[in-house]
Amino acid sequence: MISRIRGRLLSLDTDRIEIETSAGLVYEVHVPLSIFHRLPAAGTDLELLTAYVVQDEKPHLYGFLEEYERTLFHRLLGAHKVGPRLALAMMSTYNAGRLARAIAEKDARALVQVNGLGKKTAERVILDLSDKVEDIAAADSRTGPEAKRAADAVAALTGLGYSFAEADAAVREASRENGDRSTEEIVRSVLARRASRKE
Repeated sequence: MISRIRGRLLSLDTDRIEIETSAGLVYEVHVPLSIFHRLPAAGTDLELLTAYVVQDEKPHLYGFLEEYERTLFHRLLGAHKVGPRLALAMMSTYNAGRLARAIAEKDARALVQVNGLGKKTAERVILDLSDKVEDIAAADSRTGPEAKRAADAVAALTGLGYSFAEADAAVREASRENGDRSTEEIVRSVLARRASRKE
């Protein structure tokens, strides 16, 4: 069982990365977008917590930065009709705390935002896991007015063409700089940041 990998980050490609260990072994690790956006640049030393899953007789590694993220991934695999690909898609759309909160609060409308997750499967995930993810839901620290402003900013950005995962990551980055910003200020900050990166 491979539960942790430490080494040099060789390459990043949206849903997968390569890590070279000190022994010269190179591992391909699948990561959700919520993890991918937080990874350092190629060439940096990195340690990932991993989940080892055999699917169709082929082994795959899935990587996470925090223990509760890996725990949620394992719990998602315990839900009816949820395999590694769908679990990865769910954790690419939402960070672990937010996803767990959607499940715990039985918010099927939030879950169907995940590509490939229909209403019936979302309802089954809630049935199977709503009482099993409350501890992970607590990892989502955004509450009250701040959470409402952030959610509204994400909605505005998706309306402008961002994917949900991109919008959520961008809003979190902007909110870390100043948590007291209004929804409009958050959106303007994200758009300004994107424009500066294109220059």
